[in-house]
Amino acid sequence: MDATRQDIDSTRLRDVLGHFATGVAVVTSAGKAGHVGMTVNSFTSVSLSPPLVLVCAKHGSATGEDIERTGTFAVNVLRREQEALSRQFCGPSDRRFDGLPVRCGVSGAPILSSALAYLDCGLEQTIDVGDHRVLVGRVLDAGASAGEEPLVFFRGEYR
Repeated sequence: MDATRQDIDSTRLRDVLGHFATGVAVVTSAGKAGHVGMTVNSFTSVSLSPPLVLVCAKHGSATGEDIERTGTFAVNVLRREQEALSRQFCGPSDRRFDGLPVRCGVSGAPILSSALAYLDCGLEQTIDVGDHRVLVGRVLDAGASAGEEPLVFFRGEYR
């Protein structure tokens, strides 16, 4: 990279990236002291054959570290009416699963029973990029509800 180039201001970049609508998901795994999870909008399909998806976790994220330790995670795609659940998984880590029915996926990762869709994954690869770690998972199982709408994040707001 040309050393004379300056990086764009992070506040401006966040504002511009906010113009790209994203779905909202909760990524879950088994932690040392119980279930762990975090809200993400950095999630995408990578490949259908083999079946791969990726999520991004900030360096130092407890959930990201537990995913690497266990080698498993589940992506729980949220329903339109689950904004409060999205916020719950951004709050204190010891309260994220309060009152939530979960079931154990084939990988052992917890799956939120009320999610619009889920992908149960085994960790395939990690890649350090900038201030995040990309976690690539091989999809072991998946399911979805029919006729429901997803929760979307656009320009700093849930939609």
